[in-house]
Amino acid sequence: MRISKKVLWLGAMCAGLWNTSVGAMVPQESLTSGQDTVESIAQESDLMPSLPEVEEIGANPAVPEKLLKERFAKLEKSIPLTYHKSSHEFVEYFIYKKANFTRTMMERMPLYFPLFEKALAKHGLPTELKYLSMIESGLNPTVISHARAGGLWQFMPATGREFGLYQDKYIDERFEPAKATEAACLYLKQLYRIFGDWELALASYNTGPGNVKRAMRRSRGTTFWTIYNVLPRETRSYVPQYVAMNYMMNYGYDHGIFPESTEFQIPNDTIHIDGYIDLATFCNNASIDFEVLQKLNPQITKTVLPDQTRDFVLKVPSVQFTYLMSNRSSIMDSCTRRLLSSGVMVAKADSTKTDSLGGNGAFPYVLASNVQNADRDDSYEEDGEEDVVQRSRTKRVSYTVRRGDNVAGIARKYGVSVVSLRKWNRIRRNNIRKGQRLVIYREVKETVPATRIAVVKARPQYEEEQVAKQQRHTRKRYHTVQKGDTLWIISQRYGLEIGQLKKRNKIRGNSIKPGQKLIIST
Repeated sequence: MRISKKVLWLGAMCAGLWNTSVGAMVPQESLTSGQDTVESIAQESDLMPSLPEVEEIGANPAVPEKLLKERFAKLEKSIPLTYHKSSHEFVEYFIYKKANFTRTMMERMPLYFPLFEKALAKHGLPTELKYLSMIESGLNPTVISHARAGGLWQFMPATGREFGLYQDKYIDERFEPAKATEAACLYLKQLYRIFGDWELALASYNTGPGNVKRAMRRSRGTTFWTIYNVLPRETRSYVPQYVAMNYMMNYGYDHGIFPESTEFQIPNDTIHIDGYIDLATFCNNASIDFEVLQKLNPQITKTVLPDQTRDFVLKVPSVQFTYLMSNRSSIMDSCTRRLLSSGVMVAKADSTKTDSLGGNGAFPYVLASNVQNADRDDSYEEDGEEDVVQRSRTKRVSYTVRRGDNVAGIARKYGVSVVSLRKWNRIRRNNIRKGQRLVIYREVKETVPATRIAVVKARPQYEEEQVAKQQRHTRKRYHTVQKGDTLWIISQRYGLEIGQLKKRNKIRGNSIKPGQKLIIST
């Protein structure tokens, strides 16, 4: 049959993500002071990867049109599976050109679909939305696109934070399947409330509701197919890809594509981690394959967790759990205690946290040192005996634009990057005007009191309780607000209710700013 070439978008997957390793990671980008909104995702479409070529079906397609129409009708539930020339092309693309990808999706279905189905049912969403993650990420929980969208559901960093996905340089919850799926359900629910149409909701998941609304105004159409010709090129292919993937997961066998090695969830138990831990050493001494630990905990982006870690739930393979419990003291001593620059070691303390066994199963390790520890979180402080140390903090500066000013000159004057200055002030194309007030965040050095905490020694339980009680009455704990922090993120980090945090700091509303010191406990 005669075949011509036609450029169509295959999302992040067909543009190269098949060749991305499961463990592929890139450094976390800097957090901005603004929150990404649902509308702002439309601005990111120009960052998508280069487009592949898809063969256009000829007069006599390999898969009959009549057969596809009949099968689409059988599969259709809540979300329309409209037959279109483009969806037919993608069916044949996934059968003949990308059969290996289709096979991989079949193999990974048992690993993630039970999780997706449970979350979708919880939110009252159509079960067939589970196929969307295949188009977004190829069911790879750690993949990152060229636009820096990450995880199974490809959240941009700020959008992920908007939907409750915590991110720092050690943890990125966009890669945690359960939490990312919960966030995706909330997002899809929001998009459906905006449009009341699932095809339009899917299109806006790709390009943002702003682009979809503009296409509707330009074409005066009210459905995906009536605005099809004025949508961005990649979005025109997005819904047909979804339709084709839905078809392939149900009828792939009829086209000779079968899974070869099906993946299932690794049986696991959980332990709670408080404080620093070297995960590579932990795995080595607990006889756990480090790659297995990474698969169970894809949200961990480093080989260590820092001192400020609080109640982190770490999944470990069940097959090693009994050995781990039997040798917990020696294992944890080897990977959590270490000499700091001050010559003081990390010391173990009691805890009431529980693990999978239901007992005192947490691994709480409190820092017995001063603030000179290199991995310490600068946003966390305690009052106690005072020494003096130098540290840096973020200072907010306001600048009023003068005649002759430009973005590059202002950035150079304050020692910040042009990109950061534009992000902080939502400047497009370097356009600024005389009299405009700009916000600038600078790193400044300051001399602050350094907390000295006594080394924790073994004491009877009663004495420990008395010491803890005295410490509660003599020390205040503070958190210094960092860029990207919200009251919700801070409350989750320290195990507080938002109302409690606001009451202690006499906060009205939900506004906080970088550099602000919040009382965590008194």
